This record gives sequence, C-alpha cells and structure tokens, in this order.
Amino acid sequence: MPNRAKPRTEPTALTARSGGPAKDNGTKGPGTRVARRAVLAGAAGVAAFGILHWYPAHAAEFTYKIGHDGPVTHPQNLRAVQAAKKISEESGGRLVMQVYPNSQLGSDSQMLAQVRSGALELLMLGDNILGQVVPAASIASLPFAFDSYQQLWAATDGTLGSYIRAQVEKIGLLAFAKGCELGFRHVITSTRPIHSADDMKGLKLRVPEAPIQVSFFRALGASPTPLNISELYTGLQTHLVEGAELPLAIIESAKYYEATKHISLTAHQPTSFETLANGAAYQRLPKDLQEILARNLVEMATLERADVADGETALKAQLQTQGETIITPDRASFRAVIQRAGLYAQWRDTYGPEPFALLEKAVGKLA
Repeated sequence: MPNRAKPRTEPTALTARSGGPAKDNGTKGPGTRVARRAVLAGAAGVAAFGILHWYPAHAAEFTYKIGHDGPVTHPQNLRAVQAAKKISEESGGRLVMQVYPNSQLGSDSQMLAQVRSGALELLMLGDNILGQVVPAASIASLPFAFDSYQQLWAATDGTLGSYIRAQVEKIGLLAFAKGCELGFRHVITSTRPIHSADDMKGLKLRVPEAPIQVSFFRALGASPTPLNISELYTGLQTHLVEGAELPLAIIESAKYYEATKHISLTAHQPTSFETLANGAAYQRLPKDLQEILARNLVEMATLERADVADGETALKAQLQTQGETIITPDRASFRAVIQRAGLYAQWRDTYGPEPFALLEKAVGKLA
C-alpha cells in the first residue's frame, strides 16, 4: 500500500527542517560566503529557497525523510534540498523527500539504527560510522591511502565501491551508486602547532567513534577522545579537547576557527559519505519512482563532490582571514609512524584479503 502521509504537522520539503542559521555546536560545512558561492555557481535556483514551489507533503503518495549531521550551509545539504525539489517535480508530487540536517533526527549512530529499522527511509552517513556495522565500508578511510580526490572516486565508484555496496545490502540497506565527499581531514588545534608526527604526542584530540581514527592517533602518541560532533565546539571552548581532525569545509562552517589557532594540512584521510536507503522502503516505491530517486541522489553526490573539491583553495584563504595559521606539515613523518606500527598490516587482517586487495589495486601497495 502507498505510504500516504498524514495531514502535515511538520515542514514540507521546502523548509526541509533546515530553517534558521547553522548551529555553532560542531557539525560541518563550508561557510555561507565561500560555500554558497561555490554551490550556486553551478546550481542556479538553489539560492531562492524562499520562493521555490513545492508539492505539500500531504499531497504525496510517498513522503520519505532523509537525515544527515551537517548544517544547512554545507553543499551536502544544499544539494540534498535541490535534489528534493527535482524529485518532487519529476514525480509530479507523488514522492516528497524531506531533508533533516543538523542531526535533527539523532546522532549518526541513532540515525543508522533508524534507517535499519525502517523508522527512517534515507540517510547520508559517513563511511567511518557505517563501518561499525559494515566493516568494509570504512576501508577507504585508511590514513594516507589516497593522494587525491580523483584517485579516491575512481576506487569508490569502481570495483572497491561495488564490493562495499554489496556488503551494505546484506544488512537490509541500499547504498546508491555514488556518495558525497566532505573533504580530506586535517588537524586543528587550540594549543600547539602541528608540524610533524612528533608534535602529536600527548595531544588530546577529538575523534569520531571510529576505530580507524582511534588506532591511528593512538599510534602517533596522541590521546584520541571520541566525542559527538554536536559537543565539539563547546569541548574546544572549555579545553575538554585541544583539537580535532576535520575537513576544511567543516572547520569553516561550524566556526571552529573561533576556538582554535592552527590548521595543519595533514590531509590524512577522506570523509566519504554513503547515501543509504532502507531496503524495504525503497522496494515499496514503484519502479519509476525508484529511478527518479536513485538518479537524483547520484546526481546530488556528483555535484556535491565538485563543490567541495573546487572550494578548498578559497576555504584556506578564508580561514586565514578568520585568524587560523595554516601549516604545511611533514606528511612523510605521519606515514612513517603507520609503517613502523604495522597499522596497514593490522587493518588488512581486520578487513580481510579481498577488500584490502581491491584497495591496493586502486592505490598501490600498502602492507
């Protein structure tokens, strides 16, 4: 039976639960000036949020929610809202996708549980978090495995990505053919500058609840501290942590530059996201709506990736004007720690020979 929406008590896809300014509590995304300029250059019409015409949720046959943990100013959210508009238009109002940013539906782990149970139909989730239930999903997050976005996307859109998506299906979820990218991660600190791996010793660093980051920074002699992203801004202000490791876009949009002094461009790992659907919810859609949804979500990811990659040069300049010292560190010193600690060999044993071989096929020998 169609999933007919009840009389609307929530915002339609127009507001998409994104009203109000981006929170300063530590989410992600490029700042309004930098990001919006990058996004709108290739997305005419997104700026006119207030005048877009949408089909109200109560008129739809299917009303599906998509959650994510980023603020409204990030290309990930802007492109999701743009995709929601196109899905509604192309389906003649039969399918409405409501966008819920800023972790409004819960933490990443909570939203993952919701999409697995069917309480949430769609989710954009970091591969490092998805790796908690689909271990292979986080393999592209191995530190210093990838040297460029082009190399990364060739792997995740190719055989390695196909392998990961097949593993995701085994837990009742569908991973669409392309996911978003939030950017390579860098170390930000409020205390010491980071010029080499030796400078990491004793640093109390916020990391997500992801085993890869914990093991990597522990090997560096740092004190990795898992902390929900929504608590990071306050954690930096109160010195609960001395720093974090995040993409430039997140640093700028969440205003972490207000609570830190230094950005060390370690580019140690990408921040890849999967766009997921509850398998049963996707199968409930008629074939034509499945095609409209899948095509627009893949297009969303393609455009968002370009927004992030193309905007990084401007973001570095922007963050310098906001008081951050930009440091080019000795990246080789970090790689040397990984090799000495035998981390690649450990991760190979953790992931298994098949996915690790697919990774090495894309990037070269690691272990």
